[in-house]
Amino acid sequence: MAKMDGINDRILQELSRDGRVSNIDLAARVGLSPSACLRRVQELERSGVITGYRAVLDRTRMGTGFVAYIGVSLNNHSKASQEAFEQAISRAPEVRECHNTTGTIEYLLRIECADLGRYKDFHTNMLGALPQVNGITTYVVLGSPKDARA
Repeated sequence: MAKMDGINDRILQELSRDGRVSNIDLAARVGLSPSACLRRVQELERSGVITGYRAVLDRTRMGTGFVAYIGVSLNNHSKASQEAFEQAISRAPEVRECHNTTGTIEYLLRIECADLGRYKDFHTNMLGALPQVNGITTYVVLGSPKDARA
């Protein structure tokens, strides 16, 4: 595993903001020579601290600007029930994130689709049709003043 120190923290912070920054610019931002910076980035990649690089997309321009978080409770807490739910959710293109949580719900989903009509179709014909689902609570996103997901 890569040794975490202040320089590696700054490298990760800079790459989180701009994964396409050149090694020369990154080195200047964190106060290293380009060769030392490159060695550190490669070690962070090799050790699995950096797992990949992504493009940040404008979902509205892509036609999937409707975003909601959905709390899902299951009617059965068995491993088989959870696995069946997770398999079904993994096939749903509207589901961008699925988190198994503690508390009053078992899963928190982040969905993206074109509009309220497409969400209703997903809610009724996908989530509502799953035999494991006991309850669904939807929180429609009106805006995102801060979104630091990479």
